[in-house]
Amino acid sequence: MLSPLDLSLIHGPIPITATVAGVLALVTLAVRKNRSWWTRVVPVLALACVVAVALLKFVVDHVWKPWPEPLPGVLAVWAGAVLLAVCLAVARLRAGRWYSRVLSVLLVLVVTASAVTAANAYFGFYPTSRAALEVFTNNRVDLDEAAKPASSVVEVPAGGKLADVWRKPADLPGKGTVSEAGIPGVFKARKAWIYLPPAYAATPRPRLPVVVLLAGQPGSPRDWFDAGRLPERLDAFAREHDGLAPVVVVADQLGARAANPLCLDSKLGQSETYLAREVPAWIKQRLTVDERRESWTIAGLSQGGTCALQLAVRAPDVYGNFIDLTGQREPALGSRAQTVKAAFGGDEAAFTRVNPMDILARERFPQTAGVIVAGRDDVHYRQADAEVFEACRRAGVDVQWKELPGAHDWNVWRPGLYDSLPWLAARTGLSR
Repeated sequence: MLSPLDLSLIHGPIPITATVAGVLALVTLAVRKNRSWWTRVVPVLALACVVAVALLKFVVDHVWKPWPEPLPGVLAVWAGAVLLAVCLAVARLRAGRWYSRVLSVLLVLVVTASAVTAANAYFGFYPTSRAALEVFTNNRVDLDEAAKPASSVVEVPAGGKLADVWRKPADLPGKGTVSEAGIPGVFKARKAWIYLPPAYAATPRPRLPVVVLLAGQPGSPRDWFDAGRLPERLDAFAREHDGLAPVVVVADQLGARAANPLCLDSKLGQSETYLAREVPAWIKQRLTVDERRESWTIAGLSQGGTCALQLAVRAPDVYGNFIDLTGQREPALGSRAQTVKAAFGGDEAAFTRVNPMDILARERFPQTAGVIVAGRDDVHYRQADAEVFEACRRAGVDVQWKELPGAHDWNVWRPGLYDSLPWLAARTGLSR
């Protein structure tokens, strides 16, 4: 029987019930048997909240601009609802009895919980309550313990596939391990999160393919483990492939949750050198992996998807494959002019030399393969993704197009990555 913790927080009765509860709580806060309350207090507070939220949206979208997309309208509406609930509760506290005050506080909490549930459903971050509660657990293993040097490795004949020679040991664990580790380099990055599949624990150990995976902006490497459910999904993949799955290193391309150094070497930071040279060198030195370029994949969501495309064409000697999950048409900090000014001091030619769309227009990549995933309802990037796909195709990239239900959110990013695993397994020798 399905546990209540496994009920969806994105679809079905929970988000609907939360929305209804929030609306009823807000209406209850607004109801009073007082004419001046209805003619003066409620209209003034409602108007003030509308103005405050409109100002907040303007500042976020046009002044602060912490991320490329505008603040979603549904979040602005719920922010206004929470603000109005707080204002109404404060107004009621002045004249109400103690039990009325307690009820007002509880109603504000209901509206706030409804807003959080709506935001989560919009972005698809936590698919279930169990996923949300796992934020408070720590199942990470020290990397020195999880990745001890191999005493022997599985030998794969030249031109052969690992799946052809791999034999699953009887004592192979059913799950992989998750670790954190700092990867040193010229870029000040946060710790990477690392998934090692069950086969990594085998003796002899197979040399496994690598996925360098990136989160979006704002974001952190941990997002792929909380919202992305990465261990759960890759453990399931490994069970279907006798314990085989890629080694996944979720690296940090941002430096801070809201930062955006554009995955370039510029005055914003040396993010490209870090991801194209130093992270791969660390992985090859620290882990038992297949070092051939065709076994290496760079993948990411949103800004991380843009970064994946950049590295696929800027470091094709390292990454033979890429997965671009609803990325941008080009690295951006607003308009092209704003981006060039912020990263290259206004030097348009410097930006053109490293912009992936310009590179694809002048070079060919017949030895590179990729998947571009777009959200069917993504009003911001679907068209850009289609343009990137066509540019890749014209440049000789062996590229696939996947369009999934959803917008610019985890409802697209999760299946976009995991539905690409069979393609990746065939490319990297994990399947016959």
